[in-house]
Amino acid sequence: MNRYPIWKYAIILVVLLASVLYALPNFFGEAPAVQVSSAKSTIKVDSVVLAKVEASLKSAGFVPTSISLDGKSVKALFKDGETQQKAKDAIQKDLVPDASNPSYVVALNQVTLSPKWLTSLGAAPMYLGLDLRGGVHFMLQVDMPAALTKKVEALTGDIRLALREKNARHSGITRNDKTIDIRFRDQETLATAKRVIADQFPELQTVDAPEGTEYKLTASIKPEAALKVQDQALKQNIVTLNNRINELAIAEPVIQQQGLDRIIVQLPGVQDVAKAKDILGRTATLELRLVDESAEGQAAESGSGSVPFGSERYLERNGRAVIVKKQVILTGENLTDAQAGIDTQNQGATVNLTLDAKGSRIFQDVTRENINKRMAIILFEKGKGEVVTAPVIRTEIGGGRVQISGSMNTSEANDVALLLRAGSLAAPMEIIEESSIGPSLGKDNIAKGFNSVTWGFLVIVAFMCVYYMLFGVFSAISLGVNLLMLVAVLSMLQATLTLPGMAAMALALGMAIDSNVLINERIREELRNGASPQSAISTGFDRAWATIFDSNITTLIAGLALLAFGSGPVRGFAVVHCLGILTSMFSAVFFSRGLVNLWYGRQKKLKSVSIGTVWMPATVPAAESSMLDMPNQTTDTAKAVSKKK
Repeated sequence: MNRYPIWKYAIILVVLLASVLYALPNFFGEAPAVQVSSAKSTIKVDSVVLAKVEASLKSAGFVPTSISLDGKSVKALFKDGETQQKAKDAIQKDLVPDASNPSYVVALNQVTLSPKWLTSLGAAPMYLGLDLRGGVHFMLQVDMPAALTKKVEALTGDIRLALREKNARHSGITRNDKTIDIRFRDQETLATAKRVIADQFPELQTVDAPEGTEYKLTASIKPEAALKVQDQALKQNIVTLNNRINELAIAEPVIQQQGLDRIIVQLPGVQDVAKAKDILGRTATLELRLVDESAEGQAAESGSGSVPFGSERYLERNGRAVIVKKQVILTGENLTDAQAGIDTQNQGATVNLTLDAKGSRIFQDVTRENINKRMAIILFEKGKGEVVTAPVIRTEIGGGRVQISGSMNTSEANDVALLLRAGSLAAPMEIIEESSIGPSLGKDNIAKGFNSVTWGFLVIVAFMCVYYMLFGVFSAISLGVNLLMLVAVLSMLQATLTLPGMAAMALALGMAIDSNVLINERIREELRNGASPQSAISTGFDRAWATIFDSNITTLIAGLALLAFGSGPVRGFAVVHCLGILTSMFSAVFFSRGLVNLWYGRQKKLKSVSIGTVWMPATVPAAESSMLDMPNQTTDTAKAVSKKK
């Protein structure tokens, strides 16, 4: 009746081990560290940079507790914050001699002290939100009408080129706000244009009407296509912000969509609001220029002469100089897409660019007129230009598709494609809200939140143990398991813990113990009705389950509504709240019954259970018993007392 099969205990054991494993990193704490990362997409942090950092620290007399190459950055850990700051200054001096053109970002950071065997299993501590660690918060408003306008402008040029290719002569193409007006002299050309637009531009809808002696065709973006453009603009802006914020070397920035046209940016640990604004406002773009292959240009490229008038000097990633003309052929404004790929001929990494109609036409003309000459593709970041590659033009290139190949591996090609694709914002953004939280306030919030959860847990445990005796101990153990599981799940999901999240954690404890109270009272009720202890335990758990399930489901629905429609602190509360409900249903019912079955289930002749005082009257009048429809209102003890009388 009250025995679990082995497989159920195996599930409990696996869940407990996983919970301990993934909750453990949160108890090791963090150490002050100096993090060195790349300031440019074309510069990689590898073992060479690690050796430079080690040499810099050694020459300055600093001994880190550990130093390692972690992904795309070098992290050196120190004992205290004072040593951390001095070590940062020493590394900055050696690795960034020119502050106006930094190759690396040297930043202060906090690194977990979890052992390597634990991190190798993917176990990591929870992220701390802005209100717990301190930092800056921005809310950005995306100008969606500008995104649609930009799309309509691009489509205007594409339609002009498509009609030219089909020899569909028109009297003029103009953009009127978010529509495109095209005029024709006859109906046949109008019909041809409608077919071209329907075939090549499915996102457009057209309406035609006579206008004097001509015919006007009005094209506009379909509503569903407009929503897609706005969604893509928002996502591209988020990617752009992620790309820019990488420079700050923040371990857990929060960049998320809020509503249809807003973006939340939270930068924990950053206190310089001006610097954060500067990073958010920066951009990266592309320029295509012809290489100056005159005698003066070649002499300047080799270092034996000065840069000729009308040209400029830029460096490739290997440090080799390239002299390019100042005249810009194309810019990133003409770029519609950039994707990494593989060259089918030499199997090398490439970046495949797609140009708009205007850029395609210009590029085709330039390549036709400059065969066997070099063209430099220059990437500008933070006002500094660097030559990505300078290939030789072998043939005329039309169709708006350009392939960049050079000394790049697959990872570098992906980085360059991402930077070019998200180097500029798809739509303008405006900061409509900003705030800053100091680190001391964050530490105070952590202490207060931790104390509230701890004292709430201890008071609940004390009450349960006093009121329900051994069953209270079972409930207390289940509550501890629930808290352990909740921390483990948050850590596994790498969720960001905020102050409202800690409030939700304290609330989850109260809701979890409520399920155990229902179970214990159901068992007491069965004992009052004269059921045997084993039967009371089984029936109590079974009857309490329906009530627990209903109450938790309704509460979960409210939590999901907060998660779906809330934002910011509300979502932080909702995440912990929903997870707490799920873990409490497991711990309060499945785990606690496993404990009870393990303790009482194998006792065949169980005479009593330790569940506190079972309050009941000594005798019940027959009429009252009949009215309540409860024939057995006395326990075995009460019956024994009646016999003695």
